[in-house]
Amino acid sequence: MRKRQLGNTGLSVSELALGTWGLSGDGYTQVAEIEQDAVIDRALSLGVTLFDTADSYGKGAMERKLGQRLKDKEAVIVTKLGTDRDALPPRKCFTPAFLRQAFEASRERLQREVVDVVLLHNPSERTLERGDATSALRELKSKDAIRAWGVSVGSASVAREAIKQGAEVLELAYNAFHSRALRELESEIREKGIGILARSVLAHGLLCGQWPTNKEFASGDHRAERWTTDDLKRRISQLNALRPCVVGSVTSLRAAALRFVLASECVSSAVLGPRGSLQLDQLLRDAGKEPPYLTPESLSALDLRLANVGVSA
Repeated sequence: MRKRQLGNTGLSVSELALGTWGLSGDGYTQVAEIEQDAVIDRALSLGVTLFDTADSYGKGAMERKLGQRLKDKEAVIVTKLGTDRDALPPRKCFTPAFLRQAFEASRERLQREVVDVVLLHNPSERTLERGDATSALRELKSKDAIRAWGVSVGSASVAREAIKQGAEVLELAYNAFHSRALRELESEIREKGIGILARSVLAHGLLCGQWPTNKEFASGDHRAERWTTDDLKRRISQLNALRPCVVGSVTSLRAAALRFVLASECVSSAVLGPRGSLQLDQLLRDAGKEPPYLTPESLSALDLRLANVGVSA
């Protein structure tokens, strides 16, 4: 497993990370606890050193699971704060008092005296502009309770405000169909030395290219609400732009999509969301072992094909 620097944080991380939202069952069907354990243990054995979670995943269950499985292991844990799950309905909350309380609960579940990376979990631009939430994380770092802090963002504008506030790490969606935000921010990211965690690298399974045009999702699966029937058909047809990348050692659309993400020098780690050990093994094989993951020529040609099929990345 190759490693990359997480920006200027001083942390070295595996270029593939294990995300735990899918394991939690929050957005998909439930995963048996024995399989959760197996995926985490398998990731460790394959050289994954970065594990991504949040205090809201499984109402804290995934933090607790990582605390148990990674105790005394050389692993970097990224967690996210800012969701009040006790409220009905659950709501975002970024007041300093709430964040401090949430952090102490996370630290206890993770069994870490010092938490490697803490991110604000999808705050609004206005929340960041107020500055009290980011100040709370800076205070935790000043007390050596965390090694680095940042923001998990949903747009380029929120990311830009996070950078303005001094975020050291950003987590954002980045894939072949959704690359505009990272490209817009590239110069700022390089200038500030910000660590980038790329999530949604397979667009929740879309970029694997295995769905029929009449694909239906089970009840409780978040993807049922993500696309209309027509949107999904259009997206599946746009996968034709990615197919010419499947050549040589790139043996599938999934491999092409994953290597697209790894080809970016801005990306510190690509956050994967396997829900089983077999999926994890497949993803790690698909990623390839070393650069070039996709050649500059292949990436340039892909950009043109995506534009031709109407992908406004």
